[in-house]
Amino acid sequence: MELQHDVRDFLASRRARLTQEQVGLPVSGGYRRVKGLRREEVALLAGVSVDYYSRLERGHLAGASEDVLDAVARALRLDDAEHQHLLDLARNTVPPRPRRTRRAKPTSGPRDAVMSILHGMSGIPAYVRTPRMDILAANDLCRALYGGALDEDKLPLNVARYLFLDPHSRGFFTDWDLVADDTVGALRMQAGRDVRDRALSDLIGELSTRSDEFVTRWARQNVRLHRTTRKRLHNRVIGDIELTGNALELPGDGLVLIAYTADPGSPAEEQLQLLATWAATQASGTVDVTD
Repeated sequence: MELQHDVRDFLASRRARLTQEQVGLPVSGGYRRVKGLRREEVALLAGVSVDYYSRLERGHLAGASEDVLDAVARALRLDDAEHQHLLDLARNTVPPRPRRTRRAKPTSGPRDAVMSILHGMSGIPAYVRTPRMDILAANDLCRALYGGALDEDKLPLNVARYLFLDPHSRGFFTDWDLVADDTVGALRMQAGRDVRDRALSDLIGELSTRSDEFVTRWARQNVRLHRTTRKRLHNRVIGDIELTGNALELPGDGLVLIAYTADPGSPAEEQLQLLATWAATQASGTVDVTD
């Protein structure tokens, strides 16, 4: 039933944001009971019957062909993330096969080869996380960038918990609201992809009881593909810095490597070099370069 509710709320929220003008339908006069498009208008645009679309929106996606789901996605003007989320929800409405083998999830940390890659990126702040955003390891420059939040004794650290439950995050992420929006969108994307992940369900439940900011964003039904995005961060050593966060999936490990890069020749590139020097002096116990 919970999955059916997710489908219903997602499709209804996408329908509510569209107007007749946006989708090229004649504008009808008079009072409209619903915000956005009516179900029959979406059905018309998707080329299915009203009864069939109503059934889909009630959460009964099992048996719907990919062609039908693609048509619904076009009718609702879904972006790539939303379209994939719809397909994930439909896939998960089918009961799993008996003895289904699930991909093993990392428990003891990334394998040695992944750690070698991570620490080999000495001039680039980088960390490795799970799909549910548990940071398992970070290189030295990333630990320096995060100002202690990613120290070894604090790992694994969940990005969503850090954002919504740790006051330090608001001082670190200059655009906290945007980062929070993207993080919740990525979490909902993952929740639709793996509805049987108990740890992810527990995380969402915990945040829903402890953070009103999370609850507000979760209710919006927005989803995000975590690929590349600009991030403005504040570090006590180098001040404000703007970097590009790049998400590199490691499918064989079920992990994601996040690397922060600076534009060549930019002030951010010089700031990272300064931070790397500072981190090295801290490790060696020499004089602080900022003095």
